[in-house]
Amino acid sequence: MLHFAEKAEEDVQQIDFDFLIDGELLRVSVSNHMEEKGISSETVVEIEYFEKHPAPTPEGSLLHDDWVSSVQGLKDRIITGSYDNTVRMWNTQGENLMTLSYHSDPVKCVSWIKKDGETSLLVSGSHDQTLVIWEVNEEKQTYQALHSCRGHARSVDTVAVDKSGTKICSGSFDSMIKIWSAVPGTTEDKSERIEDQHKKKIRSEKNQPLTRTPLLTLDGHREAVSSVLWYKNNEVCSASWDHTIQLWDVESGVQKSTLTGTKVFLSIAHSESCGLLASGNADRHIRIWDPRSSEGTVVKSSLSHHNGWVTTVDWSRVNPNQLISGSYDQTFKLWDIRSPKAPLYNMSGLGDKVLTVNWNIPELLLFGGADNCLHVFRSAEIIPR
Repeated sequence: MLHFAEKAEEDVQQIDFDFLIDGELLRVSVSNHMEEKGISSETVVEIEYFEKHPAPTPEGSLLHDDWVSSVQGLKDRIITGSYDNTVRMWNTQGENLMTLSYHSDPVKCVSWIKKDGETSLLVSGSHDQTLVIWEVNEEKQTYQALHSCRGHARSVDTVAVDKSGTKICSGSFDSMIKIWSAVPGTTEDKSERIEDQHKKKIRSEKNQPLTRTPLLTLDGHREAVSSVLWYKNNEVCSASWDHTIQLWDVESGVQKSTLTGTKVFLSIAHSESCGLLASGNADRHIRIWDPRSSEGTVVKSSLSHHNGWVTTVDWSRVNPNQLISGSYDQTFKLWDIRSPKAPLYNMSGLGDKVLTVNWNIPELLLFGGADNCLHVFRSAEIIPR
């Protein structure tokens, strides 16, 4: 604490600091840290200090009609997917701008494709085995399901859009990964079977999305695919219940490499700033991986503090050391990877399991789950050190 006796009390400014020794945040006394690390008391230790990241502050909760399975922010907009079969669009003030309906079963994943002025393109995946590409016009307050992407045999649990906004990657409980075009078109890839149309009780032909089939199927996992992301321009990374993370070349359709764990992978996230992968696992741990490593092991560290399945993780877009996680233990945590034994902050008391987190908007921490709410926390930004 900085204190100047000659100043009035109201002028005194309190600044909290964190301390770094050999790349690890200090969470015990210096003497205890040196003892734990086997460092002699006569050794000169260099200590770096910097301003501590302030605690996130709650902004509010946005109520849904069922579980919130997925969330993603973009600029001043947020989209959510829910077990009530809908996709919702919100502004960052918490107003529900639009509710999109077409799926016949719970929506399991959502992603932005692009936002251009008042018009947005989105994609959602559902337990109904399809993905839907949506066009939303905020000025006219209208939306349309442009394409129904068909090809998966079970629930579509994860979706990601490449940087160019032209390709979609999806992962399913059928253990398959599929690549789709994200560019709206005017023709169907193939007609739906008549019995499918009758079974789904299609309302009117003119309002139905055009059927789209995958450009490519990547078959390599033995169990459900829980999470996918675009690793590079033409590379996809996938995580599975089969205890593996796989890296794929989309151009050739070839599996490039495999990272093998000991438990089910539930979520993965990639940091562009530090190049690392974070995985949420069924053994309650978050693991940090370096897919570029040529060493015997690519697990750099494990973050251990959750008491249930770690269902979801996401990196900060501005700080290469920070990430957030959510778990079945009903908590949401903010981490610095230099402090593997304890999170920076622990947000608890949510009342039910956390299913999704997102940190696309740097100042907003978003998380939702089985309490039917999207919770919004504000994160003050400090220059990363």
